[in-house]
Amino acid sequence: MSTAVVDLDDLDLYTSGDPHAVWARLRREAPVYFNDTPNGGYWALTRYADVNAVYVDPATYSSKNGTVLGGSYRSDRDTASGQMLICSDPPAHRQLRQHVHQAFGQRMMDVAAGYVADYLGAALDRMTADGGGDFATDIAPQLPAGLLAAMFTIGHADALHLLRLTRTMIGFRDPEYTAPEAPEAMILAGAQVEIFDFMTDLLAARRREPADDLISILLAARTNGRPLTDSQILYNALNVAVGGDETTPFTASAIVETLMAHEREASRLHADHALLGTAVDEFFRWTSTNAYVCRTTTREVEIRGVPIPAGATLTLWNASANRDEDEFPHADRLDVGRTPNHHLAFGVANHRCVGMPAARMEITLLVREFLRRGLRFAPAGPVERLRSNFMLGIRHLPVTVSQSEV
Repeated sequence: MSTAVVDLDDLDLYTSGDPHAVWARLRREAPVYFNDTPNGGYWALTRYADVNAVYVDPATYSSKNGTVLGGSYRSDRDTASGQMLICSDPPAHRQLRQHVHQAFGQRMMDVAAGYVADYLGAALDRMTADGGGDFATDIAPQLPAGLLAAMFTIGHADALHLLRLTRTMIGFRDPEYTAPEAPEAMILAGAQVEIFDFMTDLLAARRREPADDLISILLAARTNGRPLTDSQILYNALNVAVGGDETTPFTASAIVETLMAHEREASRLHADHALLGTAVDEFFRWTSTNAYVCRTTTREVEIRGVPIPAGATLTLWNASANRDEDEFPHADRLDVGRTPNHHLAFGVANHRCVGMPAARMEITLLVREFLRRGLRFAPAGPVERLRSNFMLGIRHLPVTVSQSEV
């Protein structure tokens, strides 16, 4: 094992470099890799089999200390530990998941799909009439806006406001979402406070007048006869807002970038709409917007012959695992007909993303609309990427758009 292959904290990898080349090197040379940092460092797993094995063993690899490196998400013990779904282990995780999962049932997804279709359709109409625009700002945000409108019973403007807050929280290292003189910790904390204030107002409103939404579901929830605390409700509302706001729009922009770079597969998909289902899964594998998640070892373990002590931080690089040749033949080739496709974009086992039905619904609607309208995109300027060690995001994607006969 080498400790000098690459510095995974080098954020330029996500703006000007090729992180996939870095992960490929780690898979070959150091699949169990220690990334040393001033605050103690962390271990990185980049092979599919190792990442999958950690996901399915929550007793050995805990989520309680948080799932993201940096900021308030990552300290000796996350303040959301045991209260937020992604920062909890069984049995608390199972109980919280049962409550949050109710908000992602088919009825709610049908309502959300109606909002998403309306917002997306109007935005695509505008872009098509204009002949192009910035897909990352003009189109992509409409997907989570539709979901949040349904999930929290809020209007379009409030949904976009919440998106701006979560984007600042996720992109607190990015100069586009920060003030140059403000410390990173202050920017992150400020965004979190604003989101909690927003959710606190909703919580008070739903106490007075329940609605058919996530907060009302959590207010009515009971665990062993006891209601959830306000803290549990707010943390899990935050969890859903951040997960719903950030992953899907970045995935949407990455899909458009991918289609522009792979004209042959784009033409194949336009020629055969029956490939929609496999294409959506391949887009999730290929883009892997959530680059990694964290786990903490509860005991000393050994992975590929490398001893790892108890209390160590592991990063599970989903984006790397989803390009592992041992699991995906021709992994570095986009294949809209790929099957089987057991990608890890949503995790696996008890921590499989609870919002997966929403993400699949939104992205399926998006790609289906491209096909229905016969939309083709072409680059119209440089791509600008989010500066983040967590989210593989595009913040600006200038494109031209044309419409072919369908």
